[in-house]
Amino acid sequence: MTQLTTSELIQIRRHLHQIPELAMHETQTRDYLIEVISQMNLDHAEIRDQLSALPTAVLVRIEGRDPQRTIGYRTDIDALPVDEQTGLPYTSRHPHIMHACGHDIHMTVALGILNYFLEYQPRDNLVFFFQPAEESKNGGKVAYEQGVFQDKWRPDEFYGLHDNPDLPAGAIGCRMGTLFAGTTEVNVDFIGQSGHAAFPQDANDMVVAASQFINQVQTIISRSINPIESGVITFGLMQAGTIRNVIAGSARLEGTIRGLTQVMIERIVDRLQQVATGIASSYDCEVNIEFNQGGYLPVENNPALTERLIKFCKQDSETEFIETAPAMTGEDFGYLLSKFPGTMFWLGVDDNSQLHSATLTPDESSINKGINSINRFLEFRMTH
Repeated sequence: MTQLTTSELIQIRRHLHQIPELAMHETQTRDYLIEVISQMNLDHAEIRDQLSALPTAVLVRIEGRDPQRTIGYRTDIDALPVDEQTGLPYTSRHPHIMHACGHDIHMTVALGILNYFLEYQPRDNLVFFFQPAEESKNGGKVAYEQGVFQDKWRPDEFYGLHDNPDLPAGAIGCRMGTLFAGTTEVNVDFIGQSGHAAFPQDANDMVVAASQFINQVQTIISRSINPIESGVITFGLMQAGTIRNVIAGSARLEGTIRGLTQVMIERIVDRLQQVATGIASSYDCEVNIEFNQGGYLPVENNPALTERLIKFCKQDSETEFIETAPAMTGEDFGYLLSKFPGTMFWLGVDDNSQLHSATLTPDESSINKGINSINRFLEFRMTH
């Protein structure tokens, strides 16, 4: 295979779009990726797949002609449990699953970059990581903890992109500091005493306790967090009670914490713990609070590498660069950036629908533009 043409890249993207799979179940996706990669010039490359902890992952390493470093490039490959409503002729063939976050675009761009450097052997080593389980199950964290990035597979720096419907097709967006917030799941269980609605003195109502907890939590962001910084606490699920005339003896809240730095997230966690302890004391009940962050740390870009990327994009006449604000959405690339210096950036796909929407329809002209900009940057990086 020589350089992939625009029409071939679009065909690849559309095939990937038709076979979306959920985290850790990306078997068809893995097989198709290997099929495409196997047709490329692999004279200076090595493929790894069927990893014990990540059986759907694919890694490709290109040996540089005069390597000074190993550069990592990561793309995510999983999809979301969304019923597609685009009406496209290449709509998802898998019921209730869709590439509603644009990972089909991510993979296609990665394949285009890989194909280019397989044809034009780079100076430095390149490691491509086609990562399962970004949307859930912490694929990046699992890979790191299982020792995937060791010896010749260890990158000195890591890069990755995410598509952005709000940016023009093919534009590169980035910023110094945090690009994506870190996210932490929080579950709170309240245990009291159920009873007849007519005899509240003989029960301990957990609807009241949970409600007061929610009210007090609202003050964490407004009174415990520096207003110049950013944090979010949202409880999207509340379960309590069985019938109107029985006092609920238990209640459960499920929510999410988001912050632009790990310090911010840990501060919010501490305050939630304190509020839970106070409610337990005030309402003479048991309050159990559980946190789960997994691999979803803030995507905190390395200052030196990000400055170099932004400088290149601004100077490159063929790249449209847009400085972007931080986003409160989460991305598990943050975990890898906590272990390796690196940068995540946006690729504009110019769409009226937002990420995770059933109608997301990225502009496919972004694929070739993104590949070309990233290829030029990586070649620039290898000499600077």
